[in-house]
Amino acid sequence: MESDREEFSVPGSGRPEEDALLIVGTGAMACLFAARLVAAGLRVTLLGTWSAGLQALQEGGVRVLRDGGLETSYPVVATSEPADCRGARHALVLVKSWQTERAARQLTECLPAEGLALTLQNGLGNREKLVHALGAQRVALGVTTTGATLLGPGRVRPGGEGVISAGEHARLAPLVTLLRRGGFDVETVPEADSLLWSKLVINAAINPLTALLRVRNGVLLQRPEAQALLAEAAREAASVAAAQGLHLTYPDPVAAAEAVAQRTASNTSSMLQDVLRGAPTEIDAICGAIVTIADQHGIPVPVTRTLWLLVKALVQPET
Repeated sequence: MESDREEFSVPGSGRPEEDALLIVGTGAMACLFAARLVAAGLRVTLLGTWSAGLQALQEGGVRVLRDGGLETSYPVVATSEPADCRGARHALVLVKSWQTERAARQLTECLPAEGLALTLQNGLGNREKLVHALGAQRVALGVTTTGATLLGPGRVRPGGEGVISAGEHARLAPLVTLLRRGGFDVETVPEADSLLWSKLVINAAINPLTALLRVRNGVLLQRPEAQALLAEAAREAASVAAAQGLHLTYPDPVAAAEAVAQRTASNTSSMLQDVLRGAPTEIDAICGAIVTIADQHGIPVPVTRTLWLLVKALVQPET
């Protein structure tokens, strides 16, 4: 019996692709993931709304700049039309947190009933927005410590190897296989929320400070005042996680945040990249979300609250 379900195919290929993967987003992480997956032989489509990014990807593919100045191009399909992606069984959500509701609406047109979208975004609330639109059966939660810097539309520089950790899900195995083909280190875990908060604590300690001071991650460890603020922000976020009964993946949040800042010393954080481009930041989904939950538990988080308000003030247009 033939199925009347539309299969996801790369536009112009004329046939369904079992190894096809949809990536929602056209920024740094979306481009980095796309390049690595294409290099492994997968057919990748990027769905986005950034016109300059889409044009660059359509004309030259994803361009990856590596150490030594070597630049390699990886062909992808890039589109702003969800209809071009209809029937996609596997999707990665790699947009900024403030774009998640739009991404969720687009995915309602793309994912079949048996499909799965894996969010690897920063901050809190992304999974909930996706589940609201797609249902829990079609949404998996994950985090990644892989980094990337967007150098321009469709052009990216890798920012350090990392791990993808995804919460257990009945439909996850095929997507894990595709990611591993791309050379990603992927693990599945029973409690993804603890992993999400473990990354959130570090993001809350590093990202807003780098954005406000306009420095690379490692500089935070070279300035005693910045290092003290980093430490206090990490402690505050960890206390909010503990109030929810979540166990972080490390015993000392300050040491963990400092270790990441050291390991990524030459990186420009995603929040600083946004500020430098004049783009909205994810501060509401990081520090703002921590403040909201802290208030619910009656936990004082003065440093986190101040960082949240300062970054919001920084990115708002002058009146």
